[in-house]
Amino acid sequence: MAGAQNKHIKSAIKGDGFAEPDEHLGPAGIPRYTGHRDRLRARFRKSGPDGFAEYELLELLLYRFVPRRDTKPIARALLAKFGSLAGVLGAKVNDLAKVSGMGASSALDLKVAAAVNGRILKQQMSEKTILGSEASVIDYCTALMAHETVEQFRMLFLDKKNRLIEDEVQQQGTINHTPVYPREVVKRALELNATALVLVHNHPSGDPSPSVADIEMTRVIIDAALPLGIIVHDHIIIAKDGHASMKGMKLI
Repeated sequence: MAGAQNKHIKSAIKGDGFAEPDEHLGPAGIPRYTGHRDRLRARFRKSGPDGFAEYELLELLLYRFVPRRDTKPIARALLAKFGSLAGVLGAKVNDLAKVSGMGASSALDLKVAAAVNGRILKQQMSEKTILGSEASVIDYCTALMAHETVEQFRMLFLDKKNRLIEDEVQQQGTINHTPVYPREVVKRALELNATALVLVHNHPSGDPSPSVADIEMTRVIIDAALPLGIIVHDHIIIAKDGHASMKGMKLI
C-alpha cells in the first residue's frame, strides 16, 4: 500500500514534462523542497526582502511558475548564465527557456513578471520630475535596456515641468550601431508637445563610454531641436557594467 502511495505521489509531482528525481523525495514520499519553500515564504513574510540573496528572491518568484520542482538550482543556473537578477529579467524568452528546469511556459511567465516591474518603474518615474530623479531614470532604463543584445535608441519626452510625457524606442540596430534620425526625433517631440528630451541608448558590449559617433549624433539632435524650443537635457548610455551621462561628463 505504501509503495502504491509513493508511486502516486511521484506521479502527481510531475509537471511541464519534468519528473521529480527520487533523491528529491523525503522518507514519506513528500518532496524535500516543500519545507524549504514554507520556511523561505515565512522568512519573507516576517522580514521582507532585506537579507535575501538574489537567488532566494528568484526562488520565491519561480515558485509561482515552477510549482512542482526544487527551484533553488534553477535560480542559481539562471543567475550563473545571466549574471544578475536584472540580467535574468532582461533576458530573452528563448534564452530563458534553454536553462534546465525552465521551459517555454515558465520563461514566458518570468518575462510577464519583468514587464510588470518595468511598468511599475515607468509609473513611478512619470510621477516625478525627471531632472530631480536621475536615479529613477537610471534604474528604469537599466531594467529595460542593460541586457539587450543589440543597440536600442530610446527617447524620454518631457513637458514644461520636466515630467515624463512618453517613453519610446525610436530605433533598434546591431550589436554596436543604431541608426538615429534627428529629424524624426524632433518631429516626434513636436507631435507630443514636448519641450525637453532625455536621450538614452545601450551598449551591448558592456562599456558605457560614449563613442565619437555618439557625441556627434547628440550634438546634431541638440542643434536641430533648440531652434524649436526643445531642450536636450542629457544623453545617457546604459550598459551591463554601469552607465554614462554625457551631461555629467560635460560632453554636451
